[in-house]
Amino acid sequence: MTTTDMTTRAVLFHRTGGPEVLTVEEVPLPAPGPGELLVRVEAIGLNRAEALFRAGTYYYPPTLPGSRLGYEAAGVVEAVGAGVTAHAPGDPVMAAANFDFGVYGVYAERVVLPEEYVVARPEGVDAVTAAAVWLTYFTAYGGMVLTGGLGPGDHVVITGASSGVGTAALQTALRVGAVPIATTRGEGKRKRLLELGAAHVIATDTTDADALVAEVRRITAGAGADLAFDAIGGPGFARLGDALRTGGTAVLYGWLDPRPVALSANWPQTVHTYANGALARSEEGRRRAAGFIGSGLRDGSLAPVIAEVFDGLERIADGHRLMESNAHLGKIVVRVGE
Repeated sequence: MTTTDMTTRAVLFHRTGGPEVLTVEEVPLPAPGPGELLVRVEAIGLNRAEALFRAGTYYYPPTLPGSRLGYEAAGVVEAVGAGVTAHAPGDPVMAAANFDFGVYGVYAERVVLPEEYVVARPEGVDAVTAAAVWLTYFTAYGGMVLTGGLGPGDHVVITGASSGVGTAALQTALRVGAVPIATTRGEGKRKRLLELGAAHVIATDTTDADALVAEVRRITAGAGADLAFDAIGGPGFARLGDALRTGGTAVLYGWLDPRPVALSANWPQTVHTYANGALARSEEGRRRAAGFIGSGLRDGSLAPVIAEVFDGLERIADGHRLMESNAHLGKIVVRVGE
C-alpha cells in the first residue's frame, strides 16, 4: 500500500475553450484511501463528451480553475486502499466511466479512483485496445440492447456511425443479429462503414431529412426502422422518429446539436434518453456489459476501430483537434509514457 502522498502529471484546464486550453501539469496524487485504488495509466480513450466539457457545453460545468478531464483509460493497479478485495496490485484494469470527470479525470499518468469506478480489463487485451473498448461498447450495448430492446432481425438507424460509439454500435447490432443502417455526414466514409458491417449507409450531407425518411422506409420495405440510436438530438431528432415503424423506439444518448430536441408526431413510439453513467453506476449494468464486451472480444465479433494513436499526454490537445475535425473514423487513443 502507498503510505506517502506523491505527485503525477495530469491534463488540466483553467478556462473553457478550444483544445489549446489543455495543459499538462504536476498535481498532487494522494495515497489510496479505504475503498480506493491507485492506477498507473497506460492508455486513454478520447470521447466527444470530454470536448464538450472542455468547451463548457456539457450538461454539467467544469469546476474552474484546475478542472480535470477524461472518462476512459486502461492501466495497471499499483496500490489499493483498505477494504479493496476485487483488485490487487498488478491487475490490468479499465476506468468504468461512471464518475464526474472534472474531479476524477483520467487524463494523467496515475490516478486514484474508488473501486466502483474500476472494472477488470478483459484477459489478453492490450492497453490501447482496452482504452478504446469500455465506454463505446458499453454505450452501444446499454443504449441499444438493454434500453432500446434491439433484437435479431430489427433494423436500427445509427447516427454518427463513423464515431467511436458509432462503429461500436455497428458491431453490437451485428452481434445481436440486427440490421444496422448507418448515417454519416459525407460519402467519403461510405466504403469503410460498409466494410465494418453496415447493411446500408445514408450520407446526410447529400440527403435531406425527407429523403432520409424515404430511404429508411425503402430499405425496410415501407415498414420503418425498429430503433433509432442517436448522438445528435436537436430538431433532426423528429425526422428520425418519422423513420420508425409504428410503435418503434428512439434512444437519444447525446446532444451534438445543442438546440432543443424535437419529437416526431409519428405516434405511438417510445423515446428514451440514455445516460451511460447511470447504467455504469449499477453493479448489474457493469456485470452485464462486461460479459457482453468480454465475450465479444474473445470471439472476435467486437473489435474496436482505432482511428489514430497519439503518444504522450502532450498530444491530448492534438487528439481533441482530430476529434473535432470529424475527419476520423473510430476511436482516438493517447498512449501514456513514463
